[in-house]
Amino acid sequence: MFDEAFIEDPYPTYERLRTAGPLHWFEGFRSGAWLVPRHADVRAGFHDPLLSSQRGGTWTAALPPEAQHEFVEFSRIFNLWMLLQDDPQHARLRMLVNRRFTPHVVNQLRPRIEHAVDRLLDGVATSGHFDFVADFARILPVRVIAELLGVPEHDHQKFEAWTREFEIFFGSARATIEQVRAARDSIFAMHDYFRALLPERRRNPGSDLVSLLVRNDGEQDALTEDEILAQCSMLFMTGHETVQNLLGNGLLALLQHPEQWERLRRDPTLLPSAVRECVRYNSPVQIATRVVIENHDWHGKTLCKGQTILLLLGSANRDAGHFENPDALDVARNQAAPLSFGHGAHFCLGQALGRLEVEVAFGTLLKRFADLRMDNAEHAWTPSPVLRGLKALPLSFTAK
Repeated sequence: MFDEAFIEDPYPTYERLRTAGPLHWFEGFRSGAWLVPRHADVRAGFHDPLLSSQRGGTWTAALPPEAQHEFVEFSRIFNLWMLLQDDPQHARLRMLVNRRFTPHVVNQLRPRIEHAVDRLLDGVATSGHFDFVADFARILPVRVIAELLGVPEHDHQKFEAWTREFEIFFGSARATIEQVRAARDSIFAMHDYFRALLPERRRNPGSDLVSLLVRNDGEQDALTEDEILAQCSMLFMTGHETVQNLLGNGLLALLQHPEQWERLRRDPTLLPSAVRECVRYNSPVQIATRVVIENHDWHGKTLCKGQTILLLLGSANRDAGHFENPDALDVARNQAAPLSFGHGAHFCLGQALGRLEVEVAFGTLLKRFADLRMDNAEHAWTPSPVLRGLKALPLSFTAK
């Protein structure tokens, strides 16, 4: 598992795991982990109080003992991320951030997202071909999150480089010490950037999320400066790769199923369900990690305190016990949302923004490039079992 064949197509392996049983021990992920492949159990795992989200230490625990001291501050910062917190701290952070990250704030970004999409497509419109990943999917999420956080355009490339280094580490089954150091340095650089920005936002607040986060409003238990910095880096680091992969994976799936692409062209009102289906069909995030907090039995197996649990989101989304005809792409599918963005209290804070970006992007492509087509039948995937995404997606169309 997690070999080249798995990276190329994980879904046959997932099917075998679901058939073989609900829980499997696997040595090949960091220091070992339990694999959870079935939809019902993955969903239950998101709600299980004996499975903790506080897993930041699992990424560095396998490093040489003599190097551990290098990552004390990195782990401290990392563990302030909302998605790595349990209640009551998670509930507190989420409540405070949710007041600023509202549907209204997200919807206000639609015109800016439309403008960003048009600018990127304007840049390739006369060429007749482009790499959708390099020329579009990798750039759009940075521009949108930067817009949300008030980062000026001349700094976007810095953030793309920082997020890239972190994503290599975050998506690795066994990160090297060099990869952890690069991720650490990227987090430090991003925090230094936002730390310098906060005083300006306090003096001259705008409509960006950083300005809203630093606004105290007399709230009890308001966010500390470290917590604000952590949530800013979390939004950048987690929002970039996820949306990039959803754009690439989703467009690939639609172009591989031309009848679904054409159906979407004829009826653009299907765009919201089409994006949800793309999330399910080839999830941009394949695995969610949890840590056992006390010994207990599950499905006849003894889970020991400190062990890692891998909730296999990509497998859950193809479970025939929950989804009808799960290996088919259906842009009009009207079933429950996939588990790619989590469930319950840890349902992804930025999922609405990500889905909006993809909806606008696909809708604009349908309008502007009527004969969009893939240049290659074969595609290379990034070597991560956690974050599933294309290295490239060369496309052609009739230039205008």
